[in-house]
Amino acid sequence: MEKPLTRLCIVRHGETTWNAERRLQGHLDIELNENGIAQAQATGQALAGQRFAAAYSSDLQRARRTAACIWPDTERTINAHPGLRERHYGHFQGLTYEEAQARFPEDYARFLRRDAGFTFSEGGESLTAFAARIAQTLTEIVERHPGEQVLIVTHGGVLDIIHRLSTGKSLDAPRDFSIPNAALNWISHHAGQWQLISWGDQSHLGRALDELSNA
Repeated sequence: MEKPLTRLCIVRHGETTWNAERRLQGHLDIELNENGIAQAQATGQALAGQRFAAAYSSDLQRARRTAACIWPDTERTINAHPGLRERHYGHFQGLTYEEAQARFPEDYARFLRRDAGFTFSEGGESLTAFAARIAQTLTEIVERHPGEQVLIVTHGGVLDIIHRLSTGKSLDAPRDFSIPNAALNWISHHAGQWQLISWGDQSHLGRALDELSNA
């Protein structure tokens, strides 16, 4: 029997100081700044009329804090899932984009052109491995919630992969869509297919930084 359609509302975490500094966070556990907390609260207000069967978040605190602002129901747990973490940027983590380019120009050039096979050293991920992790995690979530509506709070790089998964855009294609902090992104899954419903809605936000096009 065919499973019913599942809807996902996917939100990038609120702003951090490192976002404002254009610094690569990856798996480093950075807190929301004041503006990020306000963004998360505004997103919670924007979604107050929605009913979600469950909420999932990356286990990094910038995502968990955002999810807690959106999903204040103390009787139901936010499922912290390491599979929803940002891409591991290896030896780039903690550097600004400018510092990474200056210190590792060849690696940065491969990063900039979205070389899907390029793997960061020091435990980093290739785009191919990262995309496979995100696809597997999303599939696990929709299989647990057939016919339901689910909230997911995650990271900019994850949303880049999700948009491509939902539209068929290749990993190495230049990004032509926005990924603002705390914006609303809706996709669905039905009969084994992902579909984009709406993307980058930031009408509830006064200002939001966009994820950089090469990340």
